[in-house]
Amino acid sequence: MEPTAELEYRPIWRDPRAVALMMTASLTVMTAATISPALPGLEKQFASGETHTLLIRLLVPAPSLAVILVAPWCGAIADRSGRRRMLLAGLVLFIISGSAGLVLPTLASIMVSRFCLGVALAMIMTAQTALMGDYFSGRALHSISSAQVSARNFGGFVFIVIAGLLATIEARLPFAVYALPALALPFFWRIIADPPSSMPVEQHTTSAAPSRLQPIVYFLALGQMVTTMLFFVMPTQLPFFLSGQGYSSPAVTGAALGTLMLAGGSAALYYSHLRAAIGHAGNWACGFGLMALGFAALVTTKTGMAVFFGCAAIGAGYALAIPGFIALSLGATAPERRGKTGALLTGSVFLGQFLSPLISSPAISEWGWRVSGIGIAAVLAALALISALAFQHVRRDAI
Repeated sequence: MEPTAELEYRPIWRDPRAVALMMTASLTVMTAATISPALPGLEKQFASGETHTLLIRLLVPAPSLAVILVAPWCGAIADRSGRRRMLLAGLVLFIISGSAGLVLPTLASIMVSRFCLGVALAMIMTAQTALMGDYFSGRALHSISSAQVSARNFGGFVFIVIAGLLATIEARLPFAVYALPALALPFFWRIIADPPSSMPVEQHTTSAAPSRLQPIVYFLALGQMVTTMLFFVMPTQLPFFLSGQGYSSPAVTGAALGTLMLAGGSAALYYSHLRAAIGHAGNWACGFGLMALGFAALVTTKTGMAVFFGCAAIGAGYALAIPGFIALSLGATAPERRGKTGALLTGSVFLGQFLSPLISSPAISEWGWRVSGIGIAAVLAALALISALAFQHVRRDAI
């Protein structure tokens, strides 16, 4: 089975393979941001101290470290043994390790379960990304790339709002959200299949495939990492920013993060139309510009409305910036190497997530929210300017 462009001819929502891939994509947000509303409560539940404070904050990005470490192995296995088994095994491990936080007695044991969750996510997202390239190509690939970003955000909106409400009852209850994928396991079992292009290497010829990934794939993965690192300041630091502003209720944090995801989900729906009109460079200029505007508004205007406006702008900008990295990388990769590209893209996202609090926490402690936020906005504005200049260059050459 060759990759198809059938999304050009029928709505994406009518393709069960696309629906399955979008559902698995939403687990990325569930992994990272679902427990964000619970962080202040968990901080009170465990012994105070500098070490515990740092560990509490690292609960959100901890799965990212496991993803970074095991994703390369997942990519190699996916290319040799197929994607289906890896995806299904990862889902089972995700359900068990994610919900374990409900009953684990110590902060250390919760941290271990978060690392196991990261292993599961590496398996899921490596297989899921490779399957996108296996099933779709061309315009269809761009459509599914943006649709999965939309699914992440709309799914994240639902998960975070539920988690925020659960956190108002008890700090551990948000961990129950990780058991929700169990309801969809029969659907995944029935729909997900390995096309011939991703069967074990012994079953088909790969001599014509390049032995290395194209340099552009590494460059795109780096861009995705930096973008994610800047964006991930929101789920890791926003609860503490809001608490410092006097908004200490977990429900407020859940609503703010929900706004972030809802705006991102809506913006991603327009990605394909925007890309067709202004190309990848123009799309990145819009995305980075919106993120810069959002961070600047968040830290310079001390009103509740500014918080939600900033969250909406950051979420929308990130949703416009990310799909191009994915679609262009998969489009530049031979079928027999898509597992490795999937692993590289997955690892780049989670490396950005893991590095984000390690860089942002010391910066905020040293310079405060205002200076740090303006610095992030300045970096994003520079990326927007570079993208805009690239867009103008491409446009001038086309005339």
